[in-house]
Amino acid sequence: MSQNHYQVLGVPTTAPIADIKRAYRRLATELHPDKHGGDRRFEEQFKAVAVAYGVLSSPDRRAQYDYKLQLDARQAAEMRRYATDTATSGPSVYKMPGAAPTPPLRTRPPAGRRERHYQQRVPPQQARFNRQDFWLVGGLVFLIFLFGISAKVVMDRVEAKMYYQDGRTAFAKGQWREAESQLNQALDFRDDHIEALRLRGQLRQDIDHDLLAARTDYEAALLATTDAPLPPAETAGLFYRLGRCQAGLRQPAAAELSYTRAIELDSTLSEARLARGENRLLDLHQLRPGLADLHQGRHQLQRAGRPVPLPYLQAEGAALTRLARFDDARLVYFQALRTEPEDGRTLFLLGRLAQQAGDSTSGCEFFRRGAAAGYSYAKAAAVGCP
Repeated sequence: MSQNHYQVLGVPTTAPIADIKRAYRRLATELHPDKHGGDRRFEEQFKAVAVAYGVLSSPDRRAQYDYKLQLDARQAAEMRRYATDTATSGPSVYKMPGAAPTPPLRTRPPAGRRERHYQQRVPPQQARFNRQDFWLVGGLVFLIFLFGISAKVVMDRVEAKMYYQDGRTAFAKGQWREAESQLNQALDFRDDHIEALRLRGQLRQDIDHDLLAARTDYEAALLATTDAPLPPAETAGLFYRLGRCQAGLRQPAAAELSYTRAIELDSTLSEARLARGENRLLDLHQLRPGLADLHQGRHQLQRAGRPVPLPYLQAEGAALTRLARFDDARLVYFQALRTEPEDGRTLFLLGRLAQQAGDSTSGCEFFRRGAAAGYSYAKAAAVGCP
């Protein structure tokens, strides 16, 4: 007997939707044709699981299906009861009261040999497979193949989406290993899942500090956007993160291209402008373009009411100092001190600035404060102070 949808998923008829979803995910993973070398038996079971889940996951369709099961069970019970009654008392024939008994059925005598063989027998003809039949069968096979491919693509997308949602939930809870496992599963079903690639790249970059693996994920996500374009702001964010990985891997020229592409897509992305300014200043030795980027990025963040990261303020102050714009550099350094008053590196840079401006007394005072904050360069500079 064929199984009903509950038996296919291995759950009772009273199972809640959570149990049905859990059973479906388990069976879909176990019976996926790719794991069994394209075995037809597993493919048919995989399709049956998908059909059963499609019916039982919808409340309306499940209610109709339960009603049909009840009708089928009732009809089967009536058939069994009728068969039991027939076997016990024999078939009942209705007769009118007082009616004469039915005479026995009389037939003619059997036909003779001549009568039985008076028609000429026609030999059976062998069926031939013509061209029309060939095209019909070929078209049917092609449609079946196309249906199988379409079903596999749809199921892969559904599985990838489910695993991605679970991975994102685990990521939000700080369960890094669980999140990575779920994202890997999503990408096993669909290797061009942009959101899964971006989130796994972020995990590898920020948590694992594996910049090479993160760069690979970002590049794959950007490649997938050619077929499924993202909004410009999201694409810009991918380019910015790719640039950070490239800068960390000592690839300043590639990072420059990525930051520039991010700014072209989203001119309000101040993080990309600050990162490009730092890259130009420290790695490409482009003093004025780097300073312009740092200055513009800082003002964008300030207009948005957001704090400016301390390293970018220090880089901008160092660039202004190299251009002998001491007053502007001092303002930027004091802004950095308001963010973090006891930062040893900022105090050391203020000391250097004071020395270059001819104020050795203030310079020594800043060196001593930086040394007290534990900054090694400030300690070395404070040794030469009176």
